[in-house]
Amino acid sequence: MMSEKQLIQEIRKYLATLPECFFWKEHGGQYGTAGIPDIILCYKGLFVAFEAKVGRNKLTKLQEATIAQIQAAGGYALVVRSVTDARALISAMDTEREAQHEPNRRPV
Repeated sequence: MMSEKQLIQEIRKYLATLPECFFWKEHGGQYGTAGIPDIILCYKGLFVAFEAKVGRNKLTKLQEATIAQIQAAGGYALVVRSVTDARALISAMDTEREAQHEPNRRPV
């Protein structure tokens, strides 16, 4: 099974291929802020945060609260367990953005 560190590396490789994407790996520890998701990015002007988890690993209460705060502020924040999860969110964001910019398209 892939470790969280390896998952984060794979997601970072994927994000590096995207145009209009700025991201960084948040480092925990004594100089970091507890509860902040692992990868923070700005994608096409939208705030996104990925918390990487593998296997049966779960969010801490602080991580849950931080993700809820980001979502309440209008950002995207979620747990990713694979690069496929990260790709799916980026794809959904692109689809949503395209729908907002097509004046003749009706919401379903």
